[in-house]
Amino acid sequence: MHTTIDVVLPCLDEAAALPAVLTGLPPGYRAIVVDNGSTDGSPTIAAECGARVVHEPRRGYGAAVHAGLLAADAELVCVLDADGSFDPAQLSGLVAAVRDGRADLAVGRRRPVSADAWPWHARTGNALVAALLRRRGVPVHDISPVRVANRAALLGLGVNDRAFGYPLELLLRAAAAGWRILELDVTYAPRAAGTSSKVSGSVRGTLRATRDFAGALRADVGGGR
Repeated sequence: MHTTIDVVLPCLDEAAALPAVLTGLPPGYRAIVVDNGSTDGSPTIAAECGARVVHEPRRGYGAAVHAGLLAADAELVCVLDADGSFDPAQLSGLVAAVRDGRADLAVGRRRPVSADAWPWHARTGNALVAALLRRRGVPVHDISPVRVANRAALLGLGVNDRAFGYPLELLLRAAAAGWRILELDVTYAPRAAGTSSKVSGSVRGTLRATRDFAGALRADVGGGR
């Protein structure tokens, strides 16, 4: 049976990457591009490529993802960066893990194809936060921007963070709710030329994301984890 899968793509000035990302989605995967204030014509390009475009004026990764989840109506929803660093075809493996009952939440564990795909400062900060999560019983090695789960269940977790701490709070809440979390390897390449990272592209961006992650950990949404 063919079932549509919605793919939420948070977007902030990703015009150079969008055509390849959107045309690379597997058949039956429907793109919802959530524009978060782009000035490079990203919404127009996304629409021309057949994506549904949602505008989220409140800046923040979590705000964009949440707006996309509200706009989606498929049972299963993927979240994927729109910068071209991931091959959209890899979503099929994560979707299969949820569909066949191996996981309630499938997340991609990034495997960089080159040293410049994932700068040292970003990789180090990510590893530190993931280690802290494992100490709380969350079985992950990456705070990944790639994930698949049931849409209604995701909204039901009540994730509150609307900035870079969203993925971390999501993992904490999912683990606290007893979800089966499964990591699957995904290749991670340098983002498309003409786009710039809001997090890993600079030490400042990494520190900002780490601040948001720390805030989510302090919130202790895991109920004492």
